[in-house]
Amino acid sequence: MTALTSRRSSALLLVLSATMILDAVEVSVVLVAVPHVAADLDLSLVSAQWLVSGFAAGFAVLLPFGPWLARRFGRRRTYLTAMAGFAVASLAGGLADSGAVLIAIRAVKGMCAALTAPAGLAIIATTYPDEAARRRAVAVYSLFGAAGFTSGLLLSGVLAESGWRWTFVFPAPVAIALMLLSRRLLPPDSPESTHSDVRPAGLRITGALLGAAVTASALNGGYQTLLLLLTFDLQGRFGWAGWQNAIALLPACLPLALAAPWGAALVARFGGDRLVALGAAAALLGYLSLLWHPHPARYVTGVLPALSLVGLGLVLSFAALNMRATTAAPPGQGPAAIAFYQAAVQVGTVALLPVAATVTAAGERRTAWLILSLAAAVGLLAAVGVSSPHRKAFP
Repeated sequence: MTALTSRRSSALLLVLSATMILDAVEVSVVLVAVPHVAADLDLSLVSAQWLVSGFAAGFAVLLPFGPWLARRFGRRRTYLTAMAGFAVASLAGGLADSGAVLIAIRAVKGMCAALTAPAGLAIIATTYPDEAARRRAVAVYSLFGAAGFTSGLLLSGVLAESGWRWTFVFPAPVAIALMLLSRRLLPPDSPESTHSDVRPAGLRITGALLGAAVTASALNGGYQTLLLLLTFDLQGRFGWAGWQNAIALLPACLPLALAAPWGAALVARFGGDRLVALGAAAALLGYLSLLWHPHPARYVTGVLPALSLVGLGLVLSFAALNMRATTAAPPGQGPAAIAFYQAAVQVGTVALLPVAATVTAAGERRTAWLILSLAAAVGLLAAVGVSSPHRKAFP
């Protein structure tokens, strides 16, 4: 690889990683803004939560078809089209004057993110044919995603104070800039990389892949549900401003961003199965602490322990689950298996958040924590099953 080619590949990796940051930011940046949107547009908690779960639903619905669409229409074309759609939807979100329109826009943005993710990974795979270089590139790509969630949470506190509409508008210029850079850096689609007659391939789901997907779904779904419910709680009960809410939620996400570079080393040192089980157990303890005291009177003694335990669960299991999903894929089905796993991660939010928000709105806060505790228990059982020597395959 020449020096010019190397610099071009590095620049392309930075652009793709920046897109990963943008997708991750989009998930967390709305958390602090949701109560403000609900108050301005007269939305109930049940309706407002779709601003979070709607994005996850759009992502989960389209993600399994992402690799197929990239093959059908070309990775470059798919990537650029999704980025353009993301920018347009961001502008439209800032102008929306009804909750239904804003929720629909969030779902569209989730679909756009579902296209950039597999296309970006596919482009990295072809740009770095050497296995060692490709592993390093994917590690950088994943690290940026982990840091993006924390960055989005911090940014949400600043933007919410300036007006919630800026929360939805700010990704537009970033997406446009990345799209223009991508047009210069993305390799053209070769005739062999696109097939008009290609069909989505079936996936043989192994027991280990299914266990990892269930555990990750429970962890992510409970995590996002916890953050949104606590955001409403902190603002309503303690009267905290947006920037205070953002800082209060940091113990649940900052450790993950800081620990992400050493995820592979942790797996090598302690073993992936053990870390997944410990992570699922830590999250369960966090939800049980809230079940024991469903209306914490103080942040330090009531809210912080739960946030810390759930955040610890992600620190322990995040890298291990991703590696499990990759290694558990049947031969030749890696992209489809990863898409299945990532879609399952988002399904947890779609399944848990609306239900927990509904019972919370009805005054049953303890029931909401019970739901998250039960989901975490299912995730722990699946995590233990992943390490079982008897792993059955599902056709």
